Amino acid sequence: MSSVVTGPLAIVGAAGAAIVFVEIVHWLVKRVARRSPLAADLARTMHKPFLTTVTLVTVQQAVRIWAGDFPGRSGVVHALVLLCIAAAAWLVGATLLVLEDMALARWRTDVPDNLKSRRIKTQVVMLRRVTVAAIVVLTIGVMLMTFPDIRALGASVLASAGLISVVAALAAQSTLGNVFAGLQLAFSDAIRVDDVVVVEQEWGRIEEITLTYVVVQIWDDRRLILPTSYFTTKPFQNWTRTSSAVLGTAEVDVDWATPVEPVRAELQRVCEESDLWNGKVCVLQVTGATDGVIRLRALVSANDAAALWDLRCLVRERLVGWIWQHQRAAVPRMRAELAKAVLPTGVPAPQRGPDADSDAESDAARVFSGGVDGDARGVVFGGPVPVALERKD
Repeated sequence: MSSVVTGPLAIVGAAGAAIVFVEIVHWLVKRVARRSPLAADLARTMHKPFLTTVTLVTVQQAVRIWAGDFPGRSGVVHALVLLCIAAAAWLVGATLLVLEDMALARWRTDVPDNLKSRRIKTQVVMLRRVTVAAIVVLTIGVMLMTFPDIRALGASVLASAGLISVVAALAAQSTLGNVFAGLQLAFSDAIRVDDVVVVEQEWGRIEEITLTYVVVQIWDDRRLILPTSYFTTKPFQNWTRTSSAVLGTAEVDVDWATPVEPVRAELQRVCEESDLWNGKVCVLQVTGATDGVIRLRALVSANDAAALWDLRCLVRERLVGWIWQHQRAAVPRMRAELAKAVLPTGVPAPQRGPDADSDAESDAARVFSGGVDGDARGVVFGGPVPVALERKD
């Protein structure tokens, strides 16, 4: 009778003592957290897993020592052991997550020069996923090893591990390929979180990198989901591979009569007045002169791709407005020459020149024949010139 009363009282007392101990530790950590961000994160994140772990371990030891023999004792003890393993895994995982969050907080990405921060953030996020997966696998393995029957099968499992690994590799070849590709992306700096990329003819930023897929946020808030192996097997554009600053163009077609220097001065004024420009590149060049128009290309720079997009639109808008207001003659025109097919009665027909009936062509109209240089080019690109066709001096 004494054991029936003593056992439950001991278990309840042990659980109560564990709870009191954890709350005292939590109160002390909260006091320290007023001066330490790390202690604040520990107090907020690890309170529940620490309380659960300490309480379960204390109760499990109390059952072993004070409960004595009772029906189903081994099952209760085994269940408490499994719960202790799960709680310990929760505590370890919470601790690692706090450390990873501390690393992420130290390397902020919301600053202008965030190249190194984005690389570290990508690696930490990938390590977090690997850590969680490893803790879950190890916890399940340790819990299974507490069953005697499964421990007896250990030798046979190890003996057949080679065959199982081959079968698993063949069955999950694509998944494993994506997993290894994800690890390669995390540590090769091919892409990082917040990188601006162009994939599948879509412009966007890397929003998330996992072990098996990458999420690209398109500029219009769509999401493009791609397997990680895509970025290791296919070409793509990374606009922020070495720095966040990028260059962009805004093109305007104008008439040939347009004076370029005033437009160039207006571009400089627009860039200097805009807070989107980073003060590095502001150039206006004539890059084409075809189809009755000349093409002006404004090359500007910004600190990031988002600012560059707005700056390009601003430059294009301001240049178009300024040209319409100050150089309206520069608006593109379409020129055409009108001629009548039939001459009026009484108007003599135009006379042909003295050589109009001759089939001879000027040497200036030939590239690969006619003249010493033309014949030489003809030999190079078309073979020897026939003797019967050689020019007579």
